[in-house]
Amino acid sequence: MNEDGFRKFLEGRQLPEDKIDRAISTVEKFEAFSSDSDQPTTPEQARPDDVHAFSKLLLQKGLNTFDTFVALARYGQFVNNNALYVAVIELLDGSEALENLYKKLADEIGEKCRDEIFDGVDLPPLGTPNTKKPRLTQVVIGRLERAVGTQMCKKILGSGLRTLPNEGYLKAKEKYRQAGNLDAYLERKGNDFITELQRIRDEGGLFFTQPITNEVIDFVQRRPEIRQGVREGNTLYETKIPYMTGSYLAETDERMKRYYYCHCPWVRESLRTGEVQVSPAFCNCSAAFHKRPYEVIFDRSLEAEVLETVLKGDSWCRFAIHLPKDVT
Repeated sequence: MNEDGFRKFLEGRQLPEDKIDRAISTVEKFEAFSSDSDQPTTPEQARPDDVHAFSKLLLQKGLNTFDTFVALARYGQFVNNNALYVAVIELLDGSEALENLYKKLADEIGEKCRDEIFDGVDLPPLGTPNTKKPRLTQVVIGRLERAVGTQMCKKILGSGLRTLPNEGYLKAKEKYRQAGNLDAYLERKGNDFITELQRIRDEGGLFFTQPITNEVIDFVQRRPEIRQGVREGNTLYETKIPYMTGSYLAETDERMKRYYYCHCPWVRESLRTGEVQVSPAFCNCSAAFHKRPYEVIFDRSLEAEVLETVLKGDSWCRFAIHLPKDVT
C-alpha cells in the first residue's frame, strides 16, 4: 500500500493522528489477507469478493467496527478502486435500519410485542452480507404488519429507520433561508444537483456509488421530480434517482431494471434473485429519508407517503411529502 500517500490523504480530511494510524493498520491487514488468498491481489486491485471475504474474517474476530470499514472505503477512494469503495459502502449503507427498528418497536408497541416480532431473528452485525438480510426483513416486516395493522406499520416505518442527524441538513436549511421561499429553493436545489453531477462526470468520480455520464445527467435534467422535486399546493413530489442509472437505462428486463433502481442494498438483492418478497411497506423508511431534509428546514415533523415503489412492480420509487401550509 502507499502508506505515505494515504496518510496525507487522511490528513487532508483532518482526521486525528490515532485514527489515521488505525486506518493504515486496517489497510495493512486487508493487504496481508488479500495477498494470502486463493487469488492473491492487492488493495489497489481488490474486488468485491475480496471485501466480502475480509468482512467475514472481521466478523469472526469481532473487528467489524464502523471505522474499520470506513478506512477500507477511504483507501478505495484514494487509489481510485471503485469496486473496493462500492463494495464497502454497500455493507455500511443503511446497516443501522433493523437495529433502529428493534429499538423503535419497544417504544411504539412494547418490548413483549417487539420480542414476538423478532423471535428467532438475530440482528445482523455490521458487515453481514446483504444476501442474508432480505429473508430477515421479509419475516420482521411481515410479522409487524400482522401484529399492528397496515396503517400503524406505515406510521412506524415512516418515522424513519436511518440515523440522520440534523447537522447533515444545515446547509440545505441555509440555502432555503437564502432563497426566501420554497419554489426558489427547489430551483436552486435542482441547479446545484446538476452542477454537482457535471463536476463528478468531469472528474471521473462517483455520485454515491454510481458513475455519471452525459446520459445520466440528461435523464435527471428531464425529470423535475428527480432533479429537484415538484410542488403542487402543499404537496412536494419527489422521485429517486436510480441507484445505478446507466445500468437502469440500458437494461431491458423489467425485474432487473427494478434491481438497478433500488437503493436499499438488501432489498435490491431480493429483486435480483426473486427468492424473497419484502413487503412494500418497508419503503416507508425511504419516504422518511426523503422528508428528512424538509423536517430540518422547517423545524417540525412532516408526513410523507409512498406513491410508487419497485417492490410493488413499479418502474421507480415516488413519494409525496406533505408540507406545512404556512411555508407554501
